[in-house]
Amino acid sequence: MRLEVKGRNVEVNDAIRRYAAEKLDRIEKQLPETTQIEVELQVEKNPSIADHHIAEATVWTKGPVLRAREASGDMKASIDQLVDKLERQVKRYREKRRVAPRRHAPPPAGMPAVEVEETAVAITKTKQFTVDPMTPDEAVLQLELVGHDFFVFRNAESNGINVVYRRRDGHYGLIEPQ
Repeated sequence: MRLEVKGRNVEVNDAIRRYAAEKLDRIEKQLPETTQIEVELQVEKNPSIADHHIAEATVWTKGPVLRAREASGDMKASIDQLVDKLERQVKRYREKRRVAPRRHAPPPAGMPAVEVEETAVAITKTKQFTVDPMTPDEAVLQLELVGHDFFVFRNAESNGINVVYRRRDGHYGLIEPQ
């Protein structure tokens, strides 16, 4: 496993690097196919934020990519909470692998066009990631693992970029652009 610990607005010393490595070793033991773990530690400079020590991690495996973010008043506490969250994701992933994937109903035929009012929008964060080919069922599994409301993927059957999302009724939707 390759571990990379980076800092933003904070100097990452050897003690914190070792602490993170020891804690993340628990993840590697539970998920032996882990290939790389990237941890980003940062200190928010805004004095009005009480939980200003933030720890983010991305865990690449041969299967899903796991992500988590935690914040607290102490960096070691943030790392502990982060590892706990990742362990829950690993547990959920391992349970999902044992159970056969559910079949989902196809999405509705046409989606109405939505008019968007033009306003000044500020993009505050940009993320780049690889879009791996997978089935919609695999994308739903990834969606559950990362804990987001939607997941972008390349459909292995149609080779198009698709989005799966969690609906309010608890089911999942699939967006297939034409």
